[in-house]
Amino acid sequence: MSDVKKRKYHSPEFKAKVGLEALRGVKTINEIGQEYGVHPVQVGQWKKEIQAQASTLFEGKRGPKPLAAHREPELLYSEIGKLKMELDWLKKKSGINLP
Repeated sequence: MSDVKKRKYHSPEFKAKVGLEALRGVKTINEIGQEYGVHPVQVGQWKKEIQAQASTLFEGKRGPKPLAAHREPELLYSEIGKLKMELDWLKKKSGINLP
């Protein structure tokens, strides 16, 4: 009978550890793959993924998040509408007839 290999699932921490070691460049990708029991192509893919995601690592960590310019007027108009409805309701309940 043939032995069916099951797919290995690696944790994100393991992938990061292996990918960072590949980025350091102290060992070759083949050596790292052999050490951790992972195919060298997979080590290279994890290394490339870390390099691609590195630019977004420090985005937006501090400071206020900027509002989109097209979203701001919508928010203001919705607030004006809400306040106008509240004012109309209060006028109706109090019986004041102001223009």
